[in-house]
Amino acid sequence: MSFRILTANDVRAALTMPDAIAAMRVAFGEFSAGRAEVPMRSRLVSPQGVTLVMPALMADKGALGVKIVSIFENNPAQGLPTVTAAVLVLDPATGMPLALMDGTGLTALRTGAAGGLAADLLARKDAAVMALFGAGVQARAQLAAVRAVRDIYRVNLVDPDEKAAMALMAEVATSEKAPAITYFNDAEAAVAEADIVAAATTSRKPVFDGRHLRPGTHVTGVGSFTPEMQEIDAETIRRARVVVDSREACAAEAGDLIVAGALDRIDAEIGEIVNGAYPGREDDEQITYFKSVGLAVQDAAVAAAVLDAAQAKDLGTVVELDA
Repeated sequence: MSFRILTANDVRAALTMPDAIAAMRVAFGEFSAGRAEVPMRSRLVSPQGVTLVMPALMADKGALGVKIVSIFENNPAQGLPTVTAAVLVLDPATGMPLALMDGTGLTALRTGAAGGLAADLLARKDAAVMALFGAGVQARAQLAAVRAVRDIYRVNLVDPDEKAAMALMAEVATSEKAPAITYFNDAEAAVAEADIVAAATTSRKPVFDGRHLRPGTHVTGVGSFTPEMQEIDAETIRRARVVVDSREACAAEAGDLIVAGALDRIDAEIGEIVNGAYPGREDDEQITYFKSVGLAVQDAAVAAAVLDAAQAKDLGTVVELDA
């Protein structure tokens, strides 16, 4: 039985961000239409961190996979990433394993793509200035995804680690059609100028004051993933139309909404907008907020697309498991 192993470089080479955004459109649409099997993620908590097990099936789209992701916040002190993951892709017709791929890059790709899809559906068409909170892998993916759907000419970067921020700024400066990027110490000043705000941090308290958002701003929050973490403040949620990846998952895990007592503020799932059951942005003055805690269906959809592309491009290493 042939089995393909794909490294982080293979995953990056296989799929572009626009292709990942297209996969997210399908994944969220299938999820909200009830055509995807997505059990609530299992959580294993250790003294050092948390490990999540996330299976999903889109039978109609031929996608079946399981992701195991760990978040260990002390890892950087050992020279290791905070978030690590692996994805196992299975044949939905037989259950046979098809591939094992790096899940850290794939997680960033699919999370960024979700933010890109949200920006495409909810940000103003003329959005051109972005405030970015975070300078890690997830923040890079959010920036890449927003740039894939809007012509961003300026980025206001906020991160407590100035060294990490400078490294990201240097990377952006060398990218094609690079936007101007400026390091901000003042979070409120950064969002006050922004058309799109993306937060991709591990902060347990709000990273900016929502009173400083101007009308028409779109906000994406992807960092908080437990009921206690509140990356986005209650004022932002009060002022915004709230769209989520999953009502059920956010009720269990979205600290931004739970701490604010604002679960009743959820207007729509993003998949419901994709499917036409709810509108996207309704006017140029509306503030919108997309909260994603991450769904296994995203991993299954992107992993299937990565595997298809890897097979076409002959990427990775193929081994025979039964040899």
